[in-house]
Amino acid sequence: MLLAKQVTTDKELQQILDLQKQNLRGVKSPELEKEQGFVTVTHSMDKLQQMHKIEPSIIVKDNDILAGYALVMPRACGPIIPELQSLFEGLKTLEYKGKPLDQYNYYVMGQVCVADACRGRGVFDLLYQKHKEILSQSYDFVVTEVATRNMRSMRAHERVGFKQLHTHRNDLDEWSVIIWDWKKM
Repeated sequence: MLLAKQVTTDKELQQILDLQKQNLRGVKSPELEKEQGFVTVTHSMDKLQQMHKIEPSIIVKDNDILAGYALVMPRACGPIIPELQSLFEGLKTLEYKGKPLDQYNYYVMGQVCVADACRGRGVFDLLYQKHKEILSQSYDFVVTEVATRNMRSMRAHERVGFKQLHTHRNDLDEWSVIIWDWKKM
């Protein structure tokens, strides 16, 4: 039985770290990465604990097993993850519907990952449904970026309702900044 919920324990944070390590770019073959997707940033227990004090992330559990996670990163989390500082800084330069992004109340979805054994069971959609259910009362939208070559993730985000806002390239990859607007202002 799949259950979407907010993270509440350090055990769940450890499960996130374990699943992250299994799906980090470079761990699987390029063919599997192309087919199944990948994550690019490694977190530590300390950093996840700091993030979750600001806003708990969303997970899906299959009994006691972590089926997937989607990290919630309000702007206050930016300094916690130096690898994502350029993302947070870049978002300050963007506009949405004719206004600077910073004039909206939004958060960054810092990373999403579904366990191999749970793929194709609706875990990705459950994660984002719970994001909307819990966080749409406090935020206008969620924004994230996905490597454009990570086609599985690009298609899944589009299916949920994300729209492209901007594309840019850094030393790692080409990235699509995407937004899921809950208010449709």
